Amino acid sequence: MTRCAVYGTGSWGTAFAMVLADAGCEVSLWGRRAELAERINTTRENPDYLPGMTVPEGVTATTDPVLAARGAEFAVLAVPSQTLRANLAQWAPSLAGDTVLVSLMKGVELGTAKRMSEVVQEVTGAGPERVAVLSGPNLAREIAARQPAASVVACRDESVARRLQAACHTPYFRPYTNTDVVGCELGGAVKNVIALAVGIADGMGLGDNTKASLITRGLAETTRLGLAMGADAHTFAGLAGLGDLVATCSSPLSRNHTFGINLGRGMTLQETVAVTRQTAEGVKSCESVLDLARRHGVEMPITETVVDIVHDGKPPMVGLKELMSRSAKPERH
Repeated sequence: MTRCAVYGTGSWGTAFAMVLADAGCEVSLWGRRAELAERINTTRENPDYLPGMTVPEGVTATTDPVLAARGAEFAVLAVPSQTLRANLAQWAPSLAGDTVLVSLMKGVELGTAKRMSEVVQEVTGAGPERVAVLSGPNLAREIAARQPAASVVACRDESVARRLQAACHTPYFRPYTNTDVVGCELGGAVKNVIALAVGIADGMGLGDNTKASLITRGLAETTRLGLAMGADAHTFAGLAGLGDLVATCSSPLSRNHTFGINLGRGMTLQETVAVTRQTAEGVKSCESVLDLARRHGVEMPITETVVDIVHDGKPPMVGLKELMSRSAKPERH
């Protein structure tokens, strides 16, 4: 039986642990809070993040990272992206030299502008053949409810991607393989920024034309950045690109979309953070995505506008007017 360690008892970490268990894996789910681990083990439920959803018997929660890592073929990382480096430095000594490190995180590190797979390799010394990412339209609560969904597992080594695919393939969760790690990671990170923009538009009371325009041009921004970084353009038309973008920009379950709605309704950043229980990755990653774009000489006006609104206090209506008044260009500029 395949053993897996999942680090992070939030909604997505717990939901993916459930997927792995349903696929026949033995799963150790690490979390920092002893009381939550105990609740998961005794009630088969994560009441803080996925209330009402049954956690399979194949999942055992623990606060001991050494115990979680023991015998793990896959170590799945599901913590907020900006905390990965510090957390992984503590966990890395417990992981075997052949354990495949799987990132579920959809962010770009502040300061370094590194993708999560790059942080994983830097901290652990693992080669790209040991680092995989999973990305796609995977809203955690729908996955936990066993609603049909598809995703992408990407690794430079296609055989590793196929192994991970087999470990998480269930009747309701269909993973596809890909070797374009860069494209899959960028699709997941930038879609959170575009979802903030769409949420802001929703909060302002704007209609479907506006939202469709933001989604489409947001995808164009993502693709431009991806191509500059060596990604495959086809990735952005797939599950890790367009699929994830549509789900995150349209669902009430999306944290980033909801965060944007509150900003669009006139709440300040501090007020919105105060009423948001879980991490909205795009709030911090919008700055690092913009940093990444500037390093590669790529124009990303929607991302820049989101940074202006979220972090510089620009009124959403002013940001919208500035976006709309930019000089006219060909669509494929």
